[in-house]
Amino acid sequence: MKPLVWLRADLRARDNTALHCACRRSGRGVLAVFLLAPDQWREHDMAPVRVDFTLRALRELSKTFEGRNIPLLIRRADRFDDAPQTLLKIAREHNCDELHFNREYELNERRRDNAVAELFTQNNIKVHAHHDQLLLEPGTVRTQSGGFYTVYTPFRKAVYAELESRGGVETLDLPKRQPDLPTTPDPVPETINGYESDINPEAWPAGEEVARRRLKTFIESRIASYKQDRDTPSIDGTSRLSHHLAAGTISPRQCVATAAEANGGRLDPGSPGPAHWISEVVWREFYKHILVGFPRVCMHQPFRLETRAIEWRDDEEGFEAWRQGRTGFPIVDAAMRCLTRTGWMHNRLRMISAMFLTKDLLIDWRLGEKHFMRHLIDGDLASNNGGWQWSASTGTDAAPYFRIFNPASQSRKCDPEGAFIRAWLPELADLDEKSIHDPSQLPGLLRSQLDYPEPIVDHRKARDRAIAAFKK
Repeated sequence: MKPLVWLRADLRARDNTALHCACRRSGRGVLAVFLLAPDQWREHDMAPVRVDFTLRALRELSKTFEGRNIPLLIRRADRFDDAPQTLLKIAREHNCDELHFNREYELNERRRDNAVAELFTQNNIKVHAHHDQLLLEPGTVRTQSGGFYTVYTPFRKAVYAELESRGGVETLDLPKRQPDLPTTPDPVPETINGYESDINPEAWPAGEEVARRRLKTFIESRIASYKQDRDTPSIDGTSRLSHHLAAGTISPRQCVATAAEANGGRLDPGSPGPAHWISEVVWREFYKHILVGFPRVCMHQPFRLETRAIEWRDDEEGFEAWRQGRTGFPIVDAAMRCLTRTGWMHNRLRMISAMFLTKDLLIDWRLGEKHFMRHLIDGDLASNNGGWQWSASTGTDAAPYFRIFNPASQSRKCDPEGAFIRAWLPELADLDEKSIHDPSQLPGLLRSQLDYPEPIVDHRKARDRAIAAFKK
């Protein structure tokens, strides 16, 4: 056998199910390929910083593959529709008699994969589609009535029970070294036209080894305090592995297996830090399962269909102020400026800024979802869509519509000393710990000297307006 491995969001050699299986079955060597799809990425709002991270991860992976005699080809298939013929051409050129890939669960990706499988089968080339991206394949755990879970807590309990029945979470090591092939690896381009990123790549080192070191450091030095530190953006209290999970430079199995080991071999209960972090990884799992069970969320539709009747406001000026970090609400503005300049935002701040857009400004969550995807290094449809629909009260197991964050109150809770705000809003750096959360309460003369906008909305009135819109 001479398998072809089609890589996508699984840019690692360890614990890569498709790669491991192909290497185990091969007799004449293994070839790998990654398809660049810039037109499709643009349609899916893929951020330039994420494209840059992907290219750098591919360069690191190619080096690892060279040590295993696995040439990595980089080919272009501008749209998903181009993938079947492009892959078939590669398989024929290199006399590959099998295709291996790890399943993706977004709707367009599933349609693409089905088209590839159909074409390869018609041409008598075996196709092996592997489950790899999640702890459990979607549909493995179901409610008593046979449906997909739509509430997180019972889903988590069912996932834990299923994993424990399997003896825990297992991972795969590096594949064995393969026979030599005459194929030369393709160079990975430095950039893709239209996806040039102005964010410093040194802030986001790429590759599997970087991800593994980051996980190790987090487990050894920060996971114990994760539960109490995770909501404070000025503290490096989270794993910062979301972009690695999105690109697949690390797997959720590696994450959960390592955290469970730190938790005495348990998923839950145990030490608060590891147990809580594992449950957060399972949130990612939950939203991926939702994509499969309710594919309408892949098509810009709310999970809760009745919320299609909400009359969102057409407020270009308000949206632009939110996008630029000029709303007059410091915690929101600091979060949005951080996103623009770094390509990342702390999860608590994602919730605050998303709820501000959808509740205080009553602007359609889909506009915010798109903006985040266009800037996030960890942009992932399931997690981003799930988070936005949670904040907008349109999603599964979402915040109730009358739960509306007060930005100033949230600011005092998650950034009590104003350290994060000062880092991103230098015009407010000299304010005391009370005033920095709500400069609008300062005397008029002091406010006028700040070079900082007045609040673009009255929170109390905006809250009443949002509740009325949802009730209607």
